[in-house]
Amino acid sequence: MAFEKIHFTASSAPSAQEAFTRLTARYGQSAAAQADVIVALGGDGFMLHTLHDTLHLPAPVYGMNRGSVGFMMNDFAEDDLPARLEAAERTTIHPLRMRATTVNGMTSEALAINEVSLLRMTFQAAKLRILVDGRERMPELICDGCLIATPAGSTAYNLSAHGPILPIESNLMALTPISAFRPRRWRGAILPHDAVVTIEALEEAKRPLLAVADSHEVRQVAQVEVAFHPQIEIGLLYDPGHGLNERVLKEQFLSDGK
Repeated sequence: MAFEKIHFTASSAPSAQEAFTRLTARYGQSAAAQADVIVALGGDGFMLHTLHDTLHLPAPVYGMNRGSVGFMMNDFAEDDLPARLEAAERTTIHPLRMRATTVNGMTSEALAINEVSLLRMTFQAAKLRILVDGRERMPELICDGCLIATPAGSTAYNLSAHGPILPIESNLMALTPISAFRPRRWRGAILPHDAVVTIEALEEAKRPLLAVADSHEVRQVAQVEVAFHPQIEIGLLYDPGHGLNERVLKEQFLSDGK
């Protein structure tokens, strides 16, 4: 596919802004709504921000690393960008949909590309009840919190919490506790893509909770319902041999974290 209309977007980092100036001068700047492709210049956090901002657009996103880790990004290079875009391989992912209900009965919905996290807000440990497809699976989990990760997000916060790495095309989600106290040795669960996970706060007045869908926060949460949103497709472009599938597979064989 030829990508003739490119929309560039960049983080506030000086290196990203400098790259934005050079690339737009060289390749032009199309409006996002008319673009064939969106090129994001920054790090992983900015990539997530760009994906959320462009969910309503059909154009896929091609990231180039102008940040630090750059797990979701391609290597930066100014030359031959149209050829790289034409040769790029597409990966399609789906976000999670979070519906959070507060102790006051208010509801808030948000999408998460990486994960939905439920975290304690005070020194008191969280007490959670977990249901899957309406069936109680854990009557009480005492912990700092828990999270539900997509395959794309399984190498992020989920991995830091000792959750499993999921292949991008696995159609699975990871349910991972954060510093579980009871059951002490529970390491979480791997669930099918069509599962609906409901997490209820126990003693919510004494143990207030914060729900986070990527960067969208809801405080004083009583219940969170999480499921994949299969109708929303997010297109990512990667240089051949360097796609998310390869990166996730490679991550499982790292021994020194590099």
